[in-house]
Amino acid sequence: MATARGWFAVVTVSLGIFALVTAEQLPIGLLTPLGSALGVSEGTAGLVVTVPGLVAALAAPLLPIVIGRLDRRWVLAGLIALMAASHAVSAITTSFAVMLAARVLVGVSIGGFWAIAGGLALRLVPERSVPRATAIVFGGVAAANVLGVPLGTWIGGLSGWQTAFAALGGLGLLILLALLAVLPRLPATRPVRPGELLAGLRDARVRAGILATGLLVTGHFAAFTFLSPALRNISGIGSEAMGPLLLAYGVAGIAGNFVSGAAAGRHVLRTLLVISLALAAALSLFPLLGRTPITGVVLLIAWGLAFGGVSVSLQTWMLKAAPHAAEASTSLYTSMFNFAIALGAFVGGLIVNLVAVSGVLWLGAALVLLTLTAVRMAHRAGGLT
Repeated sequence: MATARGWFAVVTVSLGIFALVTAEQLPIGLLTPLGSALGVSEGTAGLVVTVPGLVAALAAPLLPIVIGRLDRRWVLAGLIALMAASHAVSAITTSFAVMLAARVLVGVSIGGFWAIAGGLALRLVPERSVPRATAIVFGGVAAANVLGVPLGTWIGGLSGWQTAFAALGGLGLLILLALLAVLPRLPATRPVRPGELLAGLRDARVRAGILATGLLVTGHFAAFTFLSPALRNISGIGSEAMGPLLLAYGVAGIAGNFVSGAAAGRHVLRTLLVISLALAAALSLFPLLGRTPITGVVLLIAWGLAFGGVSVSLQTWMLKAAPHAAEASTSLYTSMFNFAIALGAFVGGLIVNLVAVSGVLWLGAALVLLTLTAVRMAHRAGGLT
């Protein structure tokens, strides 16, 4: 494939990740009006975040097995089309049950797309450019926080949450056309079999990467799902500032993504060590030092900078741990990542109800610090640079 076309394909796949991560997290900024419109409490409305995370966790390892030798180009296009359709349904429904059903489809899209797309850089660009291409693909995660979620929240505030969902569905259709235009044929190099997933779990480096993913992402989302109440109750920041602050958080996340992507290409374990310590510090200090609007914003930006590097660094870990089974290892990683999103949102909700919003920040910091155990396991296993 021509190098230029390969980079166009990388950028388009990144746009797909952007749309899907936005789809998964968009309700976080719209829980109150969404719950009110559908006749449920904010806590119950939080299921629209939990459900797609759980479904994505199941879809990530199963879909690569089910699709067998299907051309990955058509699979990716189909998954984006599924996301677009689910948002069309979400935008017009008045039933919470129908909304949850549509969010199941979002979960299938996220899990399947991410599992396949995570290792595509190996097939789209020269080997020397894989770390940079991987950073671009996962830049879609940070870009979703920078543009997708804040813009969706802003649109929802102006025109209603239904408009935000409809706009995201329309974006999905545009990305579908772009994928069909620029992606080359991507026949399966070999179909993923259940035994290959089990073989990955027998690798100590892969197991450590999955554990690190679970701890980091659960800790982050236990706190991040309740970012708005934390800023309001701890820092005294009004809800009208949520959009701009999510934008600042996302800009920091993009910077963290590219800095960490470059660093992880050279030494992935050291990069994850720094990320874990920085993220734990931001979360644990928030209830103590984030008691003014200024300090709250500073800690929020530090939080975004640290977490921005998580996706690309963990993906690099998995590719280095199992370079000859990229799709299988990425499936396992994606499964755990999305399960951890759902688990974090669920556990965070329990903690907020039982203790206080500061409790989820302490919990998140503790879980992130435990990631150091996984980094040590991988170091002992050897073979990762």
